[in-house]
Amino acid sequence: MNVWQSYTKGYTSFLRLEKSLSQNSIDAYVADVAKLISFSQNFDPPLKPTDISAHEIRQFLRWLNELHLSPLSQSRIISGLKSFYSYLILENIVQNDPLELIEIPRAGRNLPDVMSVEEITSLIDAVDLSTVAGIRDRTLLEVMYSCGLRVSELLDIRISNVSLEEGFLRVIGKGNKERLVPIGKTALDWIHSLIEARKHMNVAPGQEDFLFLNLRGKKTTRMTVLNIIKALLIKTGIKKNVSPHTFRHSFATHLVEAGADLRAVQEMLGHSSITTTEIYTHIDRLRLREEILSFHPRYARK
Repeated sequence: MNVWQSYTKGYTSFLRLEKSLSQNSIDAYVADVAKLISFSQNFDPPLKPTDISAHEIRQFLRWLNELHLSPLSQSRIISGLKSFYSYLILENIVQNDPLELIEIPRAGRNLPDVMSVEEITSLIDAVDLSTVAGIRDRTLLEVMYSCGLRVSELLDIRISNVSLEEGFLRVIGKGNKERLVPIGKTALDWIHSLIEARKHMNVAPGQEDFLFLNLRGKKTTRMTVLNIIKALLIKTGIKKNVSPHTFRHSFATHLVEAGADLRAVQEMLGHSSITTTEIYTHIDRLRLREEILSFHPRYARK
């Protein structure tokens, strides 16, 4: 095992055990390190982590440019490598962070796609409720939109974490952080319906507490959710590029448009920083501008 493999293995354990990151997040961080490893092989002899200074990092950025990676991708990679070198410093493997004075490439801020209230209603109402799977699909979409959950949070919901009487859901989010999210009455009613419908299913051992199960009685997968949405988009004729995360963006946007306090939205979404939540105020301002340009007598389009 070479030094890169050794340090990457230790870093992976650190992310899993100390940071409590999901496997998807760990894979993304390790992929960032893999880019630096590939770059290090261009030298003779290949560079080790302890050989890399700010000079090599600037060369690395030029190398990323030559690979035609977008500023957004470069920004994410540099951010990931900062995390890697923080780990190396923590373990006394290196003394200084070579990325400390490196300016992260400006990525710009892409506004997320959202659906209108009418589009979401149309999509949800199109679910066929004649089967247990249909009741599950309807409940899944209602909860996802009612609570603004990440798809991983949605699929991890346990019946024991749902307070049907008080109307709250206990969610375990990124970094194993727990938060309480209020559930709307409509979503609660569908959870009741799903729990009743599940009595006619054969639930796999150890899966009894998961709210959303597939036809084999096991926890529903991310791919199942994607397929549910894809089928409903075709059925309703909605042409937008919709993913499970679109429901989360739409949830937040609709709250902000209705005048919800931004701090409350931040708590609901589980954002660690208010600046992440502020993107929804930009969406709201853009829509306001569109309304003015469309209807103001001095600016109305011909």
